[in-house]
Amino acid sequence: MRINQYIAHCGISSRRKADQLIEEGRVFVNGKKVTSPGMQVEEGNDMVKVDGKIISSEVNKVYYMLNKPLRYISAVSDDRGRNTVLELFRTKERIYPVGRLDYLSTGLLLLTNDGELANRLIHPRYHLEKTYFVQVKGDAPENLKERFQKGMFLDGYKTKPAELEFLGKRDGIIKYKVTLREGRNRQIRKMFEAARLKVVSLKRISMGDLYIGNLKEGEYRALTSKEVQYLKKVTGLKENKE
Repeated sequence: MRINQYIAHCGISSRRKADQLIEEGRVFVNGKKVTSPGMQVEEGNDMVKVDGKIISSEVNKVYYMLNKPLRYISAVSDDRGRNTVLELFRTKERIYPVGRLDYLSTGLLLLTNDGELANRLIHPRYHLEKTYFVQVKGDAPENLKERFQKGMFLDGYKTKPAELEFLGKRDGIIKYKVTLREGRNRQIRKMFEAARLKVVSLKRISMGDLYIGNLKEGEYRALTSKEVQYLKKVTGLKENKE
């Protein structure tokens, strides 16, 4: 197994973050510093250390859903001193966010120490539909829904078809429900900006068949076994039954 894959499998980080750990010289195998993320390791025969601690795949896998509050960053740490979503948790396991929800957005965010599942969930091949409640200011063009459905050219690429549902208008604020089939950086904000509309609030309410429900901002809960099985099924992973 590749060393970066093994680190993710042990729940230490995502595979992408594992590459960074290797690049920073924080990973050792049998006492020697790892220099390539493609290095092969064999569980049971090789001793792998990250930051001086031996890691093992025999860890308790945990899965959480968070209702991310405003002005929290979806990261383990932040060099600008902003609050991170991990500050909201009281768990003994070392977890990390699956994907991202930007600083000024709220709503459903998954966190886990299951690196293999996390990698699948952020891979374009297994992308789950995500639905958002969005409030905007401005004069909406009549063809806005059609533009979302046909796709827009943003930053040199054309977005995949997205669903836009008008929910109402009050005091100059227009409310929409938006469903995306891809996860590009700040995509919803950019799509509305392209239509000369300013997003004033954005909340993710679902990912595939997972819904935020009545979870309050800043609160989190463990996923049910049924929800975990669903995520593994849609990403092509088999559920281990012991």
